[in-house]
Amino acid sequence: MEIYSIPTGNFKLDGGAMFGVVPKSLWSKVYPADENNLCSWAMRCLLVVMDNRKILIDNGIGDKQDAKFLGNYHLHGDDSLEKSLAKYGFAPDDITDMVLTHLHFDHTGGSIKWNANKTALIPAFKNAKYWVSKAQWEWATRPNNREKASFLKENIMPMQESGQLNILENEGEIYPDFNLKIVNGHTNGQMIPHIKYKGKTIVYMGDLLPSTAHIPLPWIMAYDTRPLLTLDEKKLFFEEAVANNYTLFFEHDLYSECCNLIQTEKGIRLNKAFSLEEWKSSF
Repeated sequence: MEIYSIPTGNFKLDGGAMFGVVPKSLWSKVYPADENNLCSWAMRCLLVVMDNRKILIDNGIGDKQDAKFLGNYHLHGDDSLEKSLAKYGFAPDDITDMVLTHLHFDHTGGSIKWNANKTALIPAFKNAKYWVSKAQWEWATRPNNREKASFLKENIMPMQESGQLNILENEGEIYPDFNLKIVNGHTNGQMIPHIKYKGKTIVYMGDLLPSTAHIPLPWIMAYDTRPLLTLDEKKLFFEEAVANNYTLFFEHDLYSECCNLIQTEKGIRLNKAFSLEEWKSSF
């Protein structure tokens, strides 16, 4: 097995929305905002290559939306999905499995693209199975009013129409050493990949934990549909992560790619932040 960090570019979101009830006087000390209260966030994916499988986890915002939509999120940075895959000798057509933690536009926008003459929307990964949890699929295709703006039909329905959609009924292992666990606080049926790599476990955090700044238990996004459930899910995950020395891989943290956790007298805290390449080189 080999694993690669696949950055797809950065975007901006309101700091207050990203930190919920936590006052700006606290969160701005650890995660800076600009003059408009906007913070920069990564859209960082993970590629897992094993046997004859090339598994991509999430795919960023994509580029098929109009300028007005994309302008709302202030896209910036030099990275793109195609460029990052090419760095390691891969292309979208090489992807065999597209694992979607959930179907919010910043995680799945790159799933679908325009065809050559912009007359139809087609899967961006023509040879891939698209993996989505049953709970998230049902949630996203019949969205509540609170999340409706994050579930865009053009990002979602072509997966089913193409015949490439694979619905995961329950959490579990889809391939050896590649396990999907389900959490429901941020959105119903979010899948959190747990990957065994050289005897260690690395966990793709999705929106269960957007950044190292969100490690304190009450630091929960206002975007979460059930924040008290997120709090419980974080607590249980943290206990498991410390007990098993998990490495956490962040999708959205602009400053830290990975970290591990430590138990202290004041609770579970950040132990050390590092890049994926630094972690791999430690083996």
